Amino acid sequence: MVGNFIADTIRGKDFEIYPEQIKQGILLHRFIDTFTDCHPLVLDTRKKLYPYFGKYAAVVQDVYYDHFLAVDWPLYHPLPLPAFAKKVYTLLQSRNEVMNMKALRTLHFMELHGWLENYAHLSGIDRSLKGLSRRATFLSNMENSLEPLRLHFDEMKLHFDQFFPELVLEVRKKQ
Repeated sequence: MVGNFIADTIRGKDFEIYPEQIKQGILLHRFIDTFTDCHPLVLDTRKKLYPYFGKYAAVVQDVYYDHFLAVDWPLYHPLPLPAFAKKVYTLLQSRNEVMNMKALRTLHFMELHGWLENYAHLSGIDRSLKGLSRRATFLSNMENSLEPLRLHFDEMKLHFDQFFPELVLEVRKKQ
């Protein structure tokens, strides 16, 4: 889990300095990103979001899919989402010595603002996307994320419901 969490902060082959279990988490995260970025349903969702968010459509799609996962969490995991989130935060904090500053900063805000739990609520994803919008390099429109979600909710939720079990299956094959 730690490798998966820090993966976005590790460039190229820099992962090779980490212990084997963390390396495997980083590589699994990269596999998930590649599988997701190439999946036709994900690409269709992004195409719907592109007119609203341009090059940030993939970021918004990812947050929307996190919302769908959080809403239907009991379908995918036996622990309730708040208990799972607490377990994740505790585990990540216990391994913070292997994290770089960017990962530590992300973990701090993730726990402080309850990102995992708050993705289950529209207000949580709205707050998250507004924060991302403030840090975006280019005009993103992410601060106006709820209207496109409401307009295309049913279709994007259907895409997620079809896509996510395929992702789970592919990840299980890798383990």
